[in-house]
Amino acid sequence: MLTLSVIHTGERPYKCEQCDYSANRKFHVDYHIAAIHDGEKLFMCGFCGYGTGERPYKGDQCDYSAAQKGHLDIHIALRHTGEKPYMCEECGHRAAQKSRLSQHMKTHTGERPHRCDRCDYSAAQKVTLDNHIAARHTGDKPFMCVM
Repeated sequence: MLTLSVIHTGERPYKCEQCDYSANRKFHVDYHIAAIHDGEKLFMCGFCGYGTGERPYKGDQCDYSAAQKGHLDIHIALRHTGEKPYMCEECGHRAAQKSRLSQHMKTHTGERPHRCDRCDYSAAQKVTLDNHIAARHTGDKPFMCVM
């Protein structure tokens, strides 16, 4: 259930595990994964259901393409210009995405909402908790030296 606090704070608690995309609704992340990472042709009209799968807006700096020009513009601003418009008022840290600034703010508040159900460890980000569980409780080593 989406709470009003998520709407008003801009919180994006649902994260893609394959990239840094996040959303305020789980189905947005599911849609993103299917369309971007699984290659499904999900771009369709919300009224009639017609979909072409076409992504006509293409960047000239990488292979990224988008179904909407606005999405390409955001991609370019975040990935290629180095623009970081969001700034922490406490320490001056800058971020390219509002969600990244929100994650950073947890370093100041000490908020660690993601708790391990096997020990007393907690983390500010879910991915950090997932890495903890893999390394400490399953024996997996998520980061391995390739040398």
